[in-house]
Amino acid sequence: MKQDSSELQAQVEALRTDARRELPQLKGLEACEGFRVRYLGRKGMITRLFELMKSLPPEARPAAGKLLNRAKRELEQALGERQQQIRLSSQAQQLEAEALDVTLPGRPVALGHLHLMSQTLREIYRIFARLGFQMERTREVESDEYNFQLLNIPPGHPARDMWSTFYTTRPGLLLRTHTSPGQIRVMRRYAPQPVRAILPGKCYRYEQVDATHEMQFYQVEGLAVGREITMAHLKGVLIEFVRQLFGQERRVELRASYFPFTEPSLEVAMDCIACGGRGCRICSGTGWLEILGSGMVHPVVLQNGGYDPDLFSGFAFGIGPERVAMLKYHIEDIRLFYSNDLRFTEQFG
Repeated sequence: MKQDSSELQAQVEALRTDARRELPQLKGLEACEGFRVRYLGRKGMITRLFELMKSLPPEARPAAGKLLNRAKRELEQALGERQQQIRLSSQAQQLEAEALDVTLPGRPVALGHLHLMSQTLREIYRIFARLGFQMERTREVESDEYNFQLLNIPPGHPARDMWSTFYTTRPGLLLRTHTSPGQIRVMRRYAPQPVRAILPGKCYRYEQVDATHEMQFYQVEGLAVGREITMAHLKGVLIEFVRQLFGQERRVELRASYFPFTEPSLEVAMDCIACGGRGCRICSGTGWLEILGSGMVHPVVLQNGGYDPDLFSGFAFGIGPERVAMLKYHIEDIRLFYSNDLRFTEQFG
């Protein structure tokens, strides 16, 4: 049975009328999807009208096709506009429901702070700056020559057993075990002029990690070279440093010791800050706490640094900032410094 083109046109107009009346009533995107399936889907009304074109006379089909395509585009456009209206309306309702009162005070932002080691190092820097020492930076990857040999520790010297060294795959290259090789570099940089400097930085030793030992740690090396420098100068600098750092009431004791690169060598101790020298668990009952090593620069080291030991003398010392912080703040485990535990670090904000 042949379909009349006028009947098809009437059905298209009726479909348009129904769709226009129905579109404003759609309340959500799910309803819009149902509308799309009903009118524009693979089994929807527009698709069925396209199938009716087969019954039209061949000469009427082009016009009918244009009519149906135009109706399909109109419905797709109208549906898209309605979907956009629904989205905008939903966003407006959500913004109104979640309105931000800009008159309220802002939420405070938690601020970070310097790590305890950074605080301790900066305090040490300030003290020595007031004492006339300048800061110098030296390398952490060193040669065996600078780390040992130029410091009066030749190959095979038993003093090398004092350091458990990290050697690299390149012969003669290692991670420095102490900041003392910086003495040679600084002396060679300034010789024959007098020099007074501190050399802070990291050191590395292959040691068993426990409450008092770490494989990576800081040191602050001190060096002063000039004419007629004596042990009295060293004693004055170290006593002043200890008292500025730990309090003017501190008592200081110098004890004979041995380091290959100083002669004579000294260990420096102060009365225990926990018990005032009476003896307690922290000082092992002795009343004293060892805090650093020092001594007069060995003539061989002076000569290796470019100074004539007959004309120049000097002193050197090495401070462990972790030990300083442990004593000052009564910290019992060095591993806490590098554990990234906020329960520990936030105590020193």
